Amino acid sequence: MGHEQIVQGGLTTKANPGKATILALGKAFPHQLVMQEFLVDGYFKNTNCDDLELKQKLTRLCKTTTVKTRYVVMSDEILKKYPELAIEGLPTVKQRLDICNDAVTRMAIDASRACIKKWGRPVSDITHLVYVSSSEARLPGGDLYLAGGLGLSPETRRVMLYFAGCSGGVAGLRVAKDIAENNPGSRVLLATSETTIIGFKPPSADRPYDLVGVALFGDGAGAMIVGTDPLPVTESPLFELHTAIQNFLPNTEKIIDGRLTEEGISFKLSRELPQIIEDNIEGFCHKLIGNAGLTDKDYNKMFWAVHPGGPAILNRMEKRFDLLPDKLNASRRALKDYGNASSNTIAYVLEYMIEDCRKMKEGSENCDWGLILAFGPGITFEGILARNLAM
Repeated sequence: MGHEQIVQGGLTTKANPGKATILALGKAFPHQLVMQEFLVDGYFKNTNCDDLELKQKLTRLCKTTTVKTRYVVMSDEILKKYPELAIEGLPTVKQRLDICNDAVTRMAIDASRACIKKWGRPVSDITHLVYVSSSEARLPGGDLYLAGGLGLSPETRRVMLYFAGCSGGVAGLRVAKDIAENNPGSRVLLATSETTIIGFKPPSADRPYDLVGVALFGDGAGAMIVGTDPLPVTESPLFELHTAIQNFLPNTEKIIDGRLTEEGISFKLSRELPQIIEDNIEGFCHKLIGNAGLTDKDYNKMFWAVHPGGPAILNRMEKRFDLLPDKLNASRRALKDYGNASSNTIAYVLEYMIEDCRKMKEGSENCDWGLILAFGPGITFEGILARNLAM
């Protein structure tokens, strides 16, 4: 496709031959809905903690995260069966993984079924599976359990991405794009599934980031069908995945530091993260938009599907690119409704983005080209230049 054709590509809703497209989206959640206004009292009650200072700190964090609701696997029944999860210093990784392995599989199956139903083709037409999670660890992996639960063919080719954190959803989408474009006629199911039980702990003054996690993170699953050359009538492409790139920033390994220990997974997050993203994101995005002949003058003409790691990151993005207030609306809505659900969240953002782009088109605003972005341990930047095809 020539340079001029790429620039004018937004004028058509047809997918370009051989380019991967997202053909359907799906999501699923556990049954426990947590209202942010009730979270603090519930968390301190469940962990038998009466530290007033920590309680006040979590109360402040719950307001600043902008989260209103999210879903969690953790329940009174689980804590009654495994009271050791709320006790400091006990080796509980086996119990946590027993819960997580089962939970993420069930949520991934539900999200995938919802996605396949929207897609409209039989499950037997899925040729590849990309499975993403930072919430389980086992052999065989969750990809096999998901394939079995969905009834996928034993010939389905599987890829597993473990412990990619918040960038995992876009990383999985990049892998799905590569598979689809290198296997004409294939249909790739991308499934992500996460639960915070792997890192649930009682509050501690020695682990200040734990409270950030309590105030910010949620559970759930997401799914997408990715393929090239959508079938007329049968398939309705939502986004064309034009170009995908990944960069890591040298010497930033300790900025997001996660360790799987006998007490579950523990995270340390540097306060430098939002600044590091702000300092490096423009050059990264410039590489992506350059592939479509766009320039930095077009930032506010594009849609922005950004993984909402937290409000500080979204605010820095808005500032760096001088974005209009509504440009990160889909990301802020996903954060408000679901919290940061790690790799899943980009699927929720893209659902909201479709709504936003349809409204913009109705108002004669340009919403053809856009960026799908996420940031994870490394520090790793994942980005996809996409074209909106949804009508």
